Amino acid sequence: MVIATIIQTASQSINMFIGARFLIGFGLTFASNAAPLLVTEIAFPSHRAQSTALYNTMYFLGSIIAAWTTFGTFNIRSSWAWRAPSALQGLPAVIQIGLLWFVPESPRWLIGKGREEEARRTLAYYHADGNEQDPLVEYEFEEIKTAISLDRDVSANIGWTSLVRTRGNRRRLRVMIAIAFFSQWSGNGLTSYYLNKVFDDIGITNPTTQLLVNGILSIWSLVVGLTGSLLCDKAGRRTIFLTSAIGMIVFWALQTACFAVDSQTGNITAGHAVIVMIFLYQGFYGCAFVPLNVAYAVEILPFSIRAKGFTVFSFTISVSLIFNQYVNPIALAAIGWKYYLVYLFWLCFEAVFIYIYVVETKNRTLEETAAIFDGDETVAQISGNAAITSGTGNEKMEVISKSEIEHAH
Repeated sequence: MVIATIIQTASQSINMFIGARFLIGFGLTFASNAAPLLVTEIAFPSHRAQSTALYNTMYFLGSIIAAWTTFGTFNIRSSWAWRAPSALQGLPAVIQIGLLWFVPESPRWLIGKGREEEARRTLAYYHADGNEQDPLVEYEFEEIKTAISLDRDVSANIGWTSLVRTRGNRRRLRVMIAIAFFSQWSGNGLTSYYLNKVFDDIGITNPTTQLLVNGILSIWSLVVGLTGSLLCDKAGRRTIFLTSAIGMIVFWALQTACFAVDSQTGNITAGHAVIVMIFLYQGFYGCAFVPLNVAYAVEILPFSIRAKGFTVFSFTISVSLIFNQYVNPIALAAIGWKYYLVYLFWLCFEAVFIYIYVVETKNRTLEETAAIFDGDETVAQISGNAAITSGTGNEKMEVISKSEIEHAH
């Protein structure tokens, strides 16, 4: 990404610029696939969901920096109007290069490779102030070992076909692929990638005004994303997803109506109302499909297929983005506000799908969450074996709960 940023900033032609963008995306793929897996596997148990949700929500922090940087450089009377934002995007990669040496390896990966003592030390360092005999560390260690052992017993050869080999995995795959598409096909492509085209259609053509609204929308999106991240364990994933879907239906319908009135009558008030509805719609979209789409996809996968499953999830998002890039502008130019009706019907489908298939996962450990799709017996087997192996069954569980609370504080 650093090399690609240098190439983009120094671009002398559109082909050189596009080539640099390709390289940035290539490098980003490695980071974006590895980061949420490590975050969710290293986070303190009672912080795991919020940490993973906040990870993806931080996308908006970059969006805010990008939006306000371009707002600030827009009036520069030279090529630095676009070279400066291009150069700035290399800063996060430089920071990563400096800090990655201090990042731990996943304890689940270490146990899977037979490096159990390293895994125990990692868990102790991050979850118990270095105390390897802490009840929480002992329970987590045995739970991870049990889950990995169970996965190996089920399938000694973990390949790509394992994603569809069992009923539980097929249920996971169905939900993951659906959420991946929902995260990009909920109309958000029109309110992000083609927001300027929407502005033009409703009569807001001043570039400064467009950049200003875009910058404010990025800040608003960060606020609602943080809210959804912090509430994911209290409210529950299923509740937030359903609330998001219903809210998007309501405000997308109102946005469609306002857009239609503006298009047919030229009513300025209706055109301005579209902006208001975009903000309200974005609030409901951002509280679920930014913080929870990655967090939910990662936590429902057992360790043995977590990386492969998340790769499928990321690939699905990439495929859905291709649709956004090529179909949305053509359809919007061809049928105008009527194209919004397509997304309205799709949002209704999303709400029904979420109600039927999305399973609640709050207040469970990572291993228990992943096992939900395999049935209650698997959940009980993992947690029961871990409690027995680590010490004293139910009494041990009570100590662990107290330990979690103390460490969380």
